[in-house]
Amino acid sequence: MKSITIKGSERESVGKKSSRALRNAGKIPCVVYGGETPLHFSANELAFRDLVYTANAHTVSIELENGNKVDAVMQDIQFHPVTDNILHIDFYQLFKDKELSMEIPVRLNGSAPGVRNGGRLLFRMRTLTIKALPDNLPDFFNVDISELKIGDNILVESLLSDEFTILHPDTTVVVQVKMSRTAIEDEVEDEEGEEGEEGVEGEEGAEAPAAEGGEAPKTEAPAEGRGE
Repeated sequence: MKSITIKGSERESVGKKSSRALRNAGKIPCVVYGGETPLHFSANELAFRDLVYTANAHTVSIELENGNKVDAVMQDIQFHPVTDNILHIDFYQLFKDKELSMEIPVRLNGSAPGVRNGGRLLFRMRTLTIKALPDNLPDFFNVDISELKIGDNILVESLLSDEFTILHPDTTVVVQVKMSRTAIEDEVEDEEGEEGEEGVEGEEGAEAPAAEGGEAPKTEAPAEGRGE
């Protein structure tokens, strides 16, 4: 997983008054948990831009002015309810031999044939929570939807790996293509060239009146008429 470096300073004092003074100076008060004692530090607000305002997952390398360096992940963040400015960030320290839980984004690749045939693509899980050692954390899940027809789905079980544990049931739907009222059925290759197709050139292939709303005429019965 990619890492972002944040340079900051260890805080000499904590509390509301100190935190307010830091924010007025354009700095964000932060805490790193997971070690022997919590580590309090602050950094410029702009230093967190690539960490907070992105859909990607990252680990963080915190480098302090006193020479201390800590690897961590963002655990919690607080925003101002009115201005949406960052108020505080909690981090959790990483250890190479200690597993942690983290949300990993899901990316879809390809174009689903079921969508081209009028189905609806439902992206159910945009992130998946996993448990893994820091070195085994993936940047994202890459999901290929180029074979999804109407009624097909992709489940968590297809994304399993020996390098991490996905903290969702194997039967959890990640993405699926559902039938819509205007959908036509996906064509099946082994039906091409059969008698039903030859009939298109004969009497059954005569031009039919346009469907209501200007929709092109169909040579097959609508999917909803066949019983879902």
